[in-house]
Amino acid sequence: MRPALALLAALAAAASAHAQPWPDGAPNRPDVTPAFPGQTEAPAQVTAPAPALSEVAAGLDTPWAVAVLPGGAGYLVTERGGTLRHVAPDGTVSAPLAGVPEVVARRQGGLLDLALAPDFAESRALYLTYAAPAGLMGSATAAARATLSPDLTRIEGLAEIFRQDPPAPTPGHFGSRVVPLPDGSVAITTGDRMRHAGRAQDPATGYGAVIRVMPDGSAPADGPFAGVPGALPGLLSHGHRNVQGAAVDGEGRLWVLEHGPAGGDELNLIVPGGNYGWPVASYGVNYDGRAIGDGRAAHAPDFVEPRYYWDPVIAPGGMVVYDGAMFPDWQGDILAAGLVAQAVVRLDLTDDAVTGEERLAEGVGRVRDVAVDLDGSVLFVTDEGPASRLMRLSR
Repeated sequence: MRPALALLAALAAAASAHAQPWPDGAPNRPDVTPAFPGQTEAPAQVTAPAPALSEVAAGLDTPWAVAVLPGGAGYLVTERGGTLRHVAPDGTVSAPLAGVPEVVARRQGGLLDLALAPDFAESRALYLTYAAPAGLMGSATAAARATLSPDLTRIEGLAEIFRQDPPAPTPGHFGSRVVPLPDGSVAITTGDRMRHAGRAQDPATGYGAVIRVMPDGSAPADGPFAGVPGALPGLLSHGHRNVQGAAVDGEGRLWVLEHGPAGGDELNLIVPGGNYGWPVASYGVNYDGRAIGDGRAAHAPDFVEPRYYWDPVIAPGGMVVYDGAMFPDWQGDILAAGLVAQAVVRLDLTDDAVTGEERLAEGVGRVRDVAVDLDGSVLFVTDEGPASRLMRLSR
């Protein structure tokens, strides 16, 4: 038996016999007691037979997001350096599309997320997020709405609908996922911008937050902070570190993934008005081993507990809640991009609890974003500089 197959067989046996977690290394905070059973280290699961891995397109340059176009028209991919490309179903990669916004392509900044509007088939509307230039060496997480030309060569009518304020000089922790919500509004995630973590506890800023706006950028009147003096219009939740994954499940609930420091990556179910604890509470530690805040791990009762956390980290990118025909056993599960995990991380989700975890295509490279194709196969982009790829998992 080949080593990879032997590992899968061993994991399957371990999961069924002893409910062992996926073997991912030693924790950074080994002395932490989870707030409830199943909050971390869910039993390892293995899909059998293993999904087939294939390459859709090569030669992408540091992609950040992938979106599936309707009608079999292929895919759109953002590249962090500031380009948007169309990938045909046969893998042909287009020249850069015209009309993208100016971005600060420095460190973690650049052209970031992409999401199609729910009515894209009629309106051709889409949303982009990016690190927008702001003053001398400054930048801010921003989101814009635009339309895609019928010939797939440009975007038109770009209109900014959100900009983080104040801007910051640090080129990291932009967050930057954008997700249309069932009520017609749009959720935009942000990060704490690295050296400004304390602002994640301030509802007056858009730091370390989930923001909800209407497609034109106006704030909904029913926001949970609407009556709080000085609170940012449209603020949905705060106390996050760096939210780089977001998706809506079949019940209309918004889930997000955020990067922890050393340990403490979190899967959070968004409660309107919720404070998620950063930088006061964390299941991780600083990269130099120092405690976060006063060393507190448990979030409750002051803050919302993560529904799941990782230690060591997976370094999450984008995520989807699986809804497809090809893998019926995955229906309703979370598929998350793992940069450090170098895998697509599947979380078996039952109501609001993670009951199992699997690492798909483990070792393929840094996985930045995940999408579900029209046939139910799973697409993902790797983040490997100019050698990045668009890949597929299928039966």
